[in-house]
Amino acid sequence: MKVFCSIALLLMCMISKAQLPVPSSGKLIRHDSFPSQFVTARNVDVWLPDGYSPKKKYAVLYMHDGQMLYDSTVTWNKQEWGIDETMSRLLKEKKIRECIVVGVWNGGKYRHTDYFPQKPFESLTQEQRDTIYYAKRTNGQAVFQGEKVHSDLYLKFLVTELKPFIDKTYSTKTGRVNTFVAGSSMGGLISMYAICEYPNVFGGAACLSTHWPGTFNMDNNPIPSAFMKYLKNHLPSPTTHKIYFDYGDATLDALYPPLQKMADAVMNEKGFTSKNRMTKYFPGEEHSENAWKKRVSIPLEFLLKK
Repeated sequence: MKVFCSIALLLMCMISKAQLPVPSSGKLIRHDSFPSQFVTARNVDVWLPDGYSPKKKYAVLYMHDGQMLYDSTVTWNKQEWGIDETMSRLLKEKKIRECIVVGVWNGGKYRHTDYFPQKPFESLTQEQRDTIYYAKRTNGQAVFQGEKVHSDLYLKFLVTELKPFIDKTYSTKTGRVNTFVAGSSMGGLISMYAICEYPNVFGGAACLSTHWPGTFNMDNNPIPSAFMKYLKNHLPSPTTHKIYFDYGDATLDALYPPLQKMADAVMNEKGFTSKNRMTKYFPGEEHSENAWKKRVSIPLEFLLKK
């Protein structure tokens, strides 16, 4: 127990000492090692647009992998989403409503287990679950790193701990019609899961390069089918929600075209139309922040349109 506590304390210290990104526009406020009774503590970086005023009320966009959003000089791969630049431009052009962005850092080794939709996973047989837990990446690293899927707890953290804090600390519009969630890859999966599990909290989700395989091998992979079955039973109403998907076809995105078509078919079956669902295909685009940066304005306009 002492060893575990020491490791946890060390991780918290490393997180809190991480360099604060420097946005090219707007203001960034860090909430160091935000505590939770459900998941590991993590930094939360809140972006406020130029001219932010407590006299106004703002929509809120919650984004996963928050350390990758604003400043490529402090990210592990020297890439970023460029959220600050894109949001500022869209606001200046009056294409979107006033909005703040809450960048929630991922949990490091817990990223996959935080973001993997839990109920679809638990719908699998025990043998299938055990096989998935032993899955490896192409570099031989264990996908789940010995941890159990707990995305239901991650969503509880977002909805019952972080959101109330954000709404109390910042001048926000708290209702569903002004609360959105977005992410890429596994972050796309958890964004899809969030709007299905908490349809009264999130009014829209942007899921870029959604990692439908769940692991990194499609051979006898039961995960996509479990996700599609879950969507059929849990998608929110198309009359009150908007969902965006996209995908490329290079690097890891090469796995996605047929799987996204399956998801689109489910969405159509459930009554989603071009008014409340958008799927975009980007031939030749890879699985990277550089790729998502080039097209993130599309889902932002779709979700945040005035």
